Amino acid sequence: MPWWHAVLFGALEGLTEFLPVSSTGHLTILEKLLGYPIDAPEITAFTAIIQAGAVLATLIYLWKDIVRVVTAWWRGLLHRDDRGADYKFGWAVILGCIPIGIVGFLFQDQIETTLRSLWIVGGTLIGFSAVMWFADRYGKQDRTEREATWKDTLVIGLAQCLALIPGVSRSGATMSAGLLRGLNRVAVTRLSFFLSIPALTAAAVLQTVTRYDEISTGIGWGPTLLATAVSFVVAYLAVNWLLKFVARHTYSVFIVWRVVVGTVLLLLLATKVISAT
Repeated sequence: MPWWHAVLFGALEGLTEFLPVSSTGHLTILEKLLGYPIDAPEITAFTAIIQAGAVLATLIYLWKDIVRVVTAWWRGLLHRDDRGADYKFGWAVILGCIPIGIVGFLFQDQIETTLRSLWIVGGTLIGFSAVMWFADRYGKQDRTEREATWKDTLVIGLAQCLALIPGVSRSGATMSAGLLRGLNRVAVTRLSFFLSIPALTAAAVLQTVTRYDEISTGIGWGPTLLATAVSFVVAYLAVNWLLKFVARHTYSVFIVWRVVVGTVLLLLLATKVISAT
């Protein structure tokens, strides 16, 4: 992979990972446009590994909150009297991460092959936009992050499983589920960040271990690490911007973008300008 391709992929991953537009869907489209076989093992591994940059950005940005929650969770395990809101939130995040781990393990082959079709990417970009619009329009949004319960994060965690389908968007699915549970936009965005850390880390580690040789002989570890570094920088800026944006705006701009990109993609496929795989 040329270095400038790696920079493009890293920037796109960092920009779209936490926006509800589907980072995997956008990366798959870019991979196709640049001539890469989108269902090749080294390509699916590359897509997952460079997410580690976005994870690191989230860890740094939320470091104080993470330390507070982890400390409270550990203290609560040892002392019943210390089981306050942060302790309960820690358990809620753990519970919310379990569904995607199970589903991802059971359907790994389908996720890395069949679901990589650009027909699916285009269809889900458009189709899931309706879900996002409904959640953004009709969610009560009268609860904060501190009021989130294990039931909320379990529902959000189950919704996160939909993100295994390229084009759905992990953040879009988790945010929509949170809004429908009555949480406000800032709360669901921050919850989406928390839930992303175990899910994306596990995916990156798994692909690094199982596809190490294929990355070495295919894309190369130099471009992969460069893309990961770029994704870290861009994701850190994107996280900071997104939290400020959702505090004052709806998700309308993201919904419109998804529909436009999905429509253009389906037109290109229908006219055979590009192929689906």
